[in-house]
Amino acid sequence: MGFRIIKTAVATLLAIIIADWTGVEGHLSAGLLAILGVDVTRKRSIMTVSSRFFASLLGLAVAFAIFYLLGFHIWSLIMYILIAFPLISKANFKEGIVTSSVVVFRVFGGEELSWHVLLTQIELLVIGLGAAMLVNMAYMPKAEDKLQQIRSRVDGMFSIIFSHFALSLRDPYHVWDGKEMIEAERAVQEGLSLANRALENQLISPSESWSIYFFMRKEQLVRIESMLELISLVYQRMPQGEITAILFDTLSRDVSSYEYMGETERMLAELEQEFKRMELPSTREEFELRSAILQLCRELAHYLEIAKKDKARGSGTAFASSQ
Repeated sequence: MGFRIIKTAVATLLAIIIADWTGVEGHLSAGLLAILGVDVTRKRSIMTVSSRFFASLLGLAVAFAIFYLLGFHIWSLIMYILIAFPLISKANFKEGIVTSSVVVFRVFGGEELSWHVLLTQIELLVIGLGAAMLVNMAYMPKAEDKLQQIRSRVDGMFSIIFSHFALSLRDPYHVWDGKEMIEAERAVQEGLSLANRALENQLISPSESWSIYFFMRKEQLVRIESMLELISLVYQRMPQGEITAILFDTLSRDVSSYEYMGETERMLAELEQEFKRMELPSTREEFELRSAILQLCRELAHYLEIAKKDKARGSGTAFASSQ
């Protein structure tokens, strides 16, 4: 928000200076139009400025017709609002309603219809919105470092979560408040928002790797929640639980490593084969516990499959490891 205020101030000053230097009447209005044109990303800036410009042209055309037929009266402005606003919205220039109103009210205040008046309003639009566009296109803050920080935070939370999973499987009475789950979800959402904003700032060869990465983590969180429910069903220490705990210990290390070697997947495959070789449970209680642990391993397999699927779609820094 602070950076956007600075951009708005620069765009406003630039528009007023240009309008005054070129001798366009109402140079302060150019500054107001610049304020309306500043946006948070390059792509949104192009869309916003285009929408405001064409909405203003349409509004001027309607206003000139109404003022010519009805004169400069307050109820003429009401007629303009009733006619022009729906037309602008229908033309998909809804964002430009306020901008068009600025130039139309200027015409109404001057109580004059002429080509000179029309040209002056268009010049103010070009200067004001053009200054906003120039400032928006000139510089946008780099998001890479911030995205990397959020990624490290998310990976760290995942690592702690898997460590607690391992502890719970070894000791069913292990107490954990689960705050890392909430923090991870919050960080993933923050990363998604920032990644999408960064993508809108890339006009040439945009990379979706960060958006894909955080969406992957969002999908994986759903699987982690399912795993947590299954772990809560393991109320007694089991040999199979101990073996599965080793899996989560390994994953806890791998998830924050930039050189993932696939160790968790290999161990999981071996564990699944081991389950098949085990004798059948002798009691209902043992059956339920082993069933929960087996389902937990399957959820873990789905978790790892999500990473594989999204790695095939994304590339670059965001997918250096990502398990």
